[in-house]
Amino acid sequence: MKGRQIILDHLDGREAAALIVDGKLEDILIDSDQPRVGTIYRAVAERPMKGQGGLFVKTPDGKAFLRQVKGIAPGDRMLVQVTGHAEDGKALPVTQKLLFKSRYAIVTPDAPGLNISRRIKDDDIRDMLLGIAREVMGDSDMGLILRSSCAEGEAGEIAEDIADMADLALSIVADRDGEPEALTEGDGPHQTAWREWIDPADIVTEPGGFERHGVLDMLDDASQPLVKLTGGAFMYVEPTRALVAVDVNTGNDTSPAAGMKANIAAAKDLPRQLRLRGLGGQITLDLAPMPKKDRRTFEMSLRAAFKADPIETVLAGWTPLGHYELQRKRDRLPLTELLK
Repeated sequence: MKGRQIILDHLDGREAAALIVDGKLEDILIDSDQPRVGTIYRAVAERPMKGQGGLFVKTPDGKAFLRQVKGIAPGDRMLVQVTGHAEDGKALPVTQKLLFKSRYAIVTPDAPGLNISRRIKDDDIRDMLLGIAREVMGDSDMGLILRSSCAEGEAGEIAEDIADMADLALSIVADRDGEPEALTEGDGPHQTAWREWIDPADIVTEPGGFERHGVLDMLDDASQPLVKLTGGAFMYVEPTRALVAVDVNTGNDTSPAAGMKANIAAAKDLPRQLRLRGLGGQITLDLAPMPKKDRRTFEMSLRAAFKADPIETVLAGWTPLGHYELQRKRDRLPLTELLK
């Protein structure tokens, strides 16, 4: 099926959202029992952890770990925001750099200034957005980022969105004193889908949409290590305790360019596969054999593929053994855990 579909449904009683593009599962969001990314706590600092560059803070949902803690003393009250999900046996990652994020606007209390997404190139639109931002924000000391979605938004909706985020930020920032408490809850899958999947799409909200539109079968495929690629190539994506191993193979293709074709196909599909599977951390690619002279072409394809991916990923480079390594932010739980 051609086109884009956004399907809002539930899995085992948990909120979930799926994005399908041209019949292929492009993204999946499933709620969990862990605190949502974006949740803001009033927290209490505990003792710094020597050698770890941070300290634990007490929240109503247990301990969290905060980096960059210069000037913080045990017992200090502070506001922190959840930046990712906790690995087994580890504390929840948090930051003091709060972001109040919606479809059109991001308010940054600790980073003043008015900024417009570089993806908006039209000078008239940029001038119009700057005027809206100045009118709504007034003489506020808080910062504002207008997202690329503003290019297609209505002026009234954008102004309302900015005002809502600014009001929320003001009320939260003023609420620093007291015992540990959750002040806001991060967006769930349905709200996140509205906020992030901004391109035109058919939206399905009736219960049972996942089953009717084949999402359950697509999730089953994404739970398996084998990924079929174009041209008969394939790769295995397998998480271990230490890293995510990706093994690329040429299949039945025995032509001189088989390795290069398989690696390019893997590069193009890798961001989607990692996103669907909720995998992050250290990722090591064991690529199909190819001449060293082709490495630059492969890197360009990999860089282009991850440029459009919303999850922060660092392309670390080649190892002495010829593997390629990446470092990816853990902002989702593994799909296999969510489907248990």
